[in-house]
Amino acid sequence: MKQVIQNFKTGQLYVDEVPVPAISEGMVLVENEYSLISAGTERSTVKVAQANLLGKAKQRPDLVSQVIQNIQKEGLSATISKVRTKLDSLKALGYSTSGRVIASMDTKGLFKPGDRVACAGADYASHSEVISVPQNLVTKIPDEVSSEEAAFTTLGAIALQGVRQADPRLGEKVCVIGLGLLGQLTVQLLKANGCGVFGIDMSDQLIALSKESGANQALNRNDSNLISACENFTNGRGFDSIIITAATPTNDPIVLSTEIARKKGKIIVVGAVKMDIPREPFFYKNELELKISCSYGPGRYDVDYEELGKDYPYAYVRWTEQRNMEAFLDLIAGKAIGIKPLITHVFDIAEAEKAYDIVMGRVKEPHIGILLKYETNTNKLQSRTEVNQEPIKEINTGFIGAGSFAQSYLIPNVKSWGGSLDGVVTSKGITSKSVLDKFKFNFCSSDAKDVLEKKEINTVFIATPHVSHSSYVISSLKAGKSVFVEKPLAMNMEQLKEVVQAKNASEKPVMVGFNRRFAPVAEELKKEFENTGEPMVVNIRVNAGFIPKDHWSQIPEIGGGRIVGEVCHFIDLMQYFTGADPVRVFAESINTSNEQITSADNVAITIKFSNGSVGNLTYLANGDKSLPKENIEVFSGGKVGIIHDFRSGSIYKDNKQVKLKSVGKGHKEEVHRFLEQVKAGKGSPIPFESICLTTLSTFKILDSLSTGLPQLINLEEIHS
Repeated sequence: MKQVIQNFKTGQLYVDEVPVPAISEGMVLVENEYSLISAGTERSTVKVAQANLLGKAKQRPDLVSQVIQNIQKEGLSATISKVRTKLDSLKALGYSTSGRVIASMDTKGLFKPGDRVACAGADYASHSEVISVPQNLVTKIPDEVSSEEAAFTTLGAIALQGVRQADPRLGEKVCVIGLGLLGQLTVQLLKANGCGVFGIDMSDQLIALSKESGANQALNRNDSNLISACENFTNGRGFDSIIITAATPTNDPIVLSTEIARKKGKIIVVGAVKMDIPREPFFYKNELELKISCSYGPGRYDVDYEELGKDYPYAYVRWTEQRNMEAFLDLIAGKAIGIKPLITHVFDIAEAEKAYDIVMGRVKEPHIGILLKYETNTNKLQSRTEVNQEPIKEINTGFIGAGSFAQSYLIPNVKSWGGSLDGVVTSKGITSKSVLDKFKFNFCSSDAKDVLEKKEINTVFIATPHVSHSSYVISSLKAGKSVFVEKPLAMNMEQLKEVVQAKNASEKPVMVGFNRRFAPVAEELKKEFENTGEPMVVNIRVNAGFIPKDHWSQIPEIGGGRIVGEVCHFIDLMQYFTGADPVRVFAESINTSNEQITSADNVAITIKFSNGSVGNLTYLANGDKSLPKENIEVFSGGKVGIIHDFRSGSIYKDNKQVKLKSVGKGHKEEVHRFLEQVKAGKGSPIPFESICLTTLSTFKILDSLSTGLPQLINLEEIHS
């Protein structure tokens, strides 16, 4: 299918063929008819991508701060790799479309094939022939509304939410600063609400259009009579509310708003303006109210609502993103809002570059509403795109999932070992196409079957969200593939049992990405303690850092939490050092009434091993980022081994310190070792029984936290 793409590294914008996106539970697959280019938002997005590295940094100082923190946490080399991965990626554009449903897996059964729908959401409702959109960001289009008009729905919902924040009453006087597309829609909504509307902009063309849209009066910001006109329009009392829909790097709209608002008036910020609020002379004296309008409405940025499809109760949250979209479409159907005068250009998707020439000002044409149109294309539903024909080697790999981690640590190491990169699958076609271009895979797809059913692929790497790991492992084993899956192997006991059954029926190896045991410094430390002849005490402190509850890794249905998803790393490392099986575990976490904190992210865990060794793991999310993440201590046989965040290490013996060199956390070594053993037919570098014990231990930690009691760890549970 065709999609508008921008290379974030080079800034190049073009239309290309990518695989159709996948559909999963809670999603709706839609064939676009029209999509709206939001000139203000997309101009800013494209401008950032087209800037050089310094320009990108200046425009996104928040990302620069993240990079600096990451260097402190993971080191310069790892950070450079991450930054390159982010920069060298393809970006989807657009977030407001209309089309027809192809298929739906929405949990309420609301959408059927053929339904006309409007869709919202960045990275979902993009400029693409086919899109896959979460159910709460889709709404049906009334028969009276054309597909061209419905493509404006997302912008309409944004404007409507701004008006709702102002809460204007019949007869109130409202000023709209910024008369671009969002401002024009805001003017119409206010007029439909029975308000007196005054518009302000820098463009005489947009001022004239706002009067056609229903503004009672509108003036240029530079008009010398502006303040006087505002006073006369409000009978000297000032505006009841001012809605700022402008986009500008200055705080001029804020300052102007304070001058023209009535005492106790409201200022609503919808557009992207500098939030430098002057206390004097008006803000303080007139007790003005400043409110921010959050995009389409309640539900925005809420993972439960947008991604998991959990709606808010109608009686308690009357207006949500989806219900704002519905209301805007109803206003169009009832002729209270006129969209057609706002449409200045319509381009076929194949000519999208011409549209962006206008948006970016390379072609000087008056514009406001620019639509992309999608014609019938028999090839648009293809899940697979073949590009390269690289020779297939003895170890021929396919990737299911290829996010930042896979692109930084897995794919490059498969390539450096000498394995061939045949196919890559991601749920979003643009992502798989980006990875194909970057690493020269032979094909990309949005359907895992394209990897699983290709006989020539003998080794599968799985790097999808945690919830799908076990099912892809099972499918890969049944397809006769060797398997490398990122942690965790499974998210619950039922999934683990199913994986064990599949492994018992297959001779192919299963490897989990427990990389730390393969770090050179860990291997050196292991050798030092191999013949002490006595149990060990292993102390591991992890300054993991805070992750909010709405992060995907914390959501039970997707990530399973940090004990299942990350603590497993350190249980595996303890097994490696002790050379023994975990047999009992006890865990205690903090208790807190702070709802932002996940108590189980701050936990002390004690594990007893079959040879008498003891492991103590303190996993923390309430520390400071400046402290290195991991500190590991091993005591046994009159010796002490220490690893400092896998950057350095030491052995203390014979009253001396022997320093150990560290060259990373073992990502390259684990991939290379796995591929070497697959090639030699020797199975996984980590015994499958050990992998299962690690996974089972994480479940027992959760049980211990729940019951307050120690828990036995016995593999018989997963074989029953």
